[in-house]
Formats: sequence, C-alpha cells, structure tokens
Amino acid sequence: MNPGAGSGPGFVEFVILIALIISMVALSIDAMLPALPDIASDLGVTRINDSQYVISVFFAGMASGQIFFGPLSDSIGRRPAIISGLVVFAAGCVLSLLATGFTQMLLGRFLQGLGAAGPRIVSIALVRDRYRGREMARVMSLVMTVFILVPVFAPALGQGILLVADWRSIFATFLVMALLIGLWFWKRQPETLTHENRSAFSFAKLIIDINSILRIRAALGCTVTMGFVFGAFLGYLSSSQQIFQVQYQLFELFPLYFGILACVIGFATLVNARLVMRFGMRRLSRIALLTICALSFGFFMVAVFSDGHPHLNLLMLYLLIVFFCFGILFGNLNAMAMEPLGHMAGLGSAVIGSISTLISVVFGVIVADAYDNTVLPLVLGFAVLGLAGVIAMRWTETGLAPES
Repeated sequence: MNPGAGSGPGFVEFVILIALIISMVALSIDAMLPALPDIASDLGVTRINDSQYVISVFFAGMASGQIFFGPLSDSIGRRPAIISGLVVFAAGCVLSLLATGFTQMLLGRFLQGLGAAGPRIVSIALVRDRYRGREMARVMSLVMTVFILVPVFAPALGQGILLVADWRSIFATFLVMALLIGLWFWKRQPETLTHENRSAFSFAKLIIDINSILRIRAALGCTVTMGFVFGAFLGYLSSSQQIFQVQYQLFELFPLYFGILACVIGFATLVNARLVMRFGMRRLSRIALLTICALSFGFFMVAVFSDGHPHLNLLMLYLLIVFFCFGILFGNLNAMAMEPLGHMAGLGSAVIGSISTLISVVFGVIVADAYDNTVLPLVLGFAVLGLAGVIAMRWTETGLAPES
C-alpha cells in the first residue's frame, strides 16, 4: 500500500477512476464501430473488410506501447507514465481527426493505441501495488464491471454523434475525454510506487527480466490463454458492425444488440467478483473455457445447416452464453498471470499485456478478415481459439499446487 494513499481516492472512487482510465480503450474501439462505413467511404477504402483495420491497428499500437510503458512506470513512477500515455493518445486523436487518407487514419489509430497502452497497463500495476491475490481479482472484477458500461453505451454514442455531425467529431470526443480523465487522475491519485522500490530503465535488464517472467509457467500460460480468448473477442469486435448492420440489417439497432452483449460481460464480471472468493480463479476459468469450446463447436454445426445465417434470436442466445464466459475469464486470467509478479508489477503487466495483445491481434485479424457475409468464420474462430485456450490452461496448471 502506498503511504500516501490515505490522501487519495477512497475505494469506490479508486475503482471508478481506474475503470475510466482502462475504459479509454473500449471507448476508442466501440464508439468507432458505427462510423466504419463512413470512414471507408470518405477515405477511399475499396475492400470492405479493410475498414476493420481501424480496430486492429489500434490493438497493434497497444501491444507496442505496453512493453514500453510498464518498465517506464517501474522507473519513473505510475503517475508520470499514465500522464505520458494520455499525451500520446491525444496526439493520435488529432492526427485521425485531421486525416485526409486511410494511411493517415491508421497512423493516428496506431498512436492512439500506443498512448492508451500507458494508462491501461500501468493502472493494472497500480492496482497490483495496492492489492494481492483474490482481493486483486475482486478489485479487477469490480473495475471491469464499471468499465463495461462504456462498451454498452459507446456504439450508441458514436451513432448519436453521427446523427448530428460526422465521424471526425468522434475523435474530438476522445480528445476531450483524455483531457478530463487526465486532470482527475492528476488531481486525485497519489503515486503508489515509492522511490526505494523503483528501478532504473535499462534495455539489458529489460531483456533479462522479460526472460525471467516468461520462465514462470503460471504467468506465461495465463498470458497465452488470455491471448487466445481475446483473439476470439477481437474477431467479434472487428466484424460485429458487418454482422449486425449489414448481414442482419439491423442498421440503427446495432448499438442496442452490441450493448446487450456488453451488459452480459459486465454482469459476468460482477458475478465473478463474488464467485472467485468461493471457488477460485482456476476452476472458474476452466469451466468458462470448456463452455466456450463445446458450445461453439456445436453452434458451428447449427450455423452450417443454416447456410451461415442462423436466426438472429438463436445467434444472440449463443453469444450471450459465450460472452458471459468472456466476462468470467477477463479478470481471472489477468489476475492469475499477475499473481507471481508482485516484485516486478510494472514490467509484469507490460509483458503480459503486450504478448496477449499481440497474440489476439494475429488471431483476431484472421477471424475478422475471413468474414464472408456469414457467421461461420466467427463461430469457428470461437471454437478453435477456445480449444487452444483449454490446452494452454491445462499446460499452465501442470505441476502447480492446488488452488487454495
């Protein structure tokens, strides 16, 4: 616990502040979804699936930034690292706001992801500075519950902005958001990393420390599992606009259906905050992974017999169950990966975030780019990546002591 924490935010304010900091990622992705067709049209994108890169390039920037901001926060402290990330994010917003071509747009999105990596990854290390084990899992679950309100409303926000302005105004909204959150954080949150616990930044030491983290089975296994799980989720994020707005012709109702699924994740993380104290992170994660895997293989056969276009209600029922499992997995996998890394929380969160995001970008792009006006690529992606997660989780638990 940081000695100065008593003068900072209380528990509730702390959870909300951290959730809003992390929510920059969700808002920067989900509010863009209704605008993808307009961006593609205005910036001369000819292949419709290429518009998905507005989403995936953001994650590529995040993967690059996390490996840098984590060690930086171990050297200069959590507060300066988070504020620096907000500055880079704001610069990316300006670049996208002024984009005259798709390449400039993607460069701006990469910078946004690069900058958002700082607040996202360092805030997790900040939580790890204050909490341990299942208590950290509880905090992260509550953070995710608050955070999930953003994906619920973000597409509606983007859709609403498009009703009165163009897609560039969405980036102006991002810019204002970054300034307000940065001011709140600067005013209220004290530093949690004391000077005696800081380490000088060194590339040689960075490589050595990364190697030591990757040798910890629990950390590596949970990180890879998280990459598979989020890869499936990224595949959904990138193709959701085409599936709901185009394939199922929901048009303005897209934010509603997207928000319903986001609510399920939020509900699951809230439930997890209670269940994890009784059943433990590993058991809940195993059940969630097996459910995603088995259900997806079964629903793939249903989709095949429906020519890749199952009834919307049946698709939503399937996605509701899968997304509930996602909500169980997100907080638990991250907490399990971080648990043995308390002595290097900043770098640990950076390595975990960077590797899992890189894995997710690779598989998420494959799943989304395979979209062919049916749900078959998405459902098969869930099934295969769910199976990969089960295998990775099994490897992770081999040789580990039973969870207490």
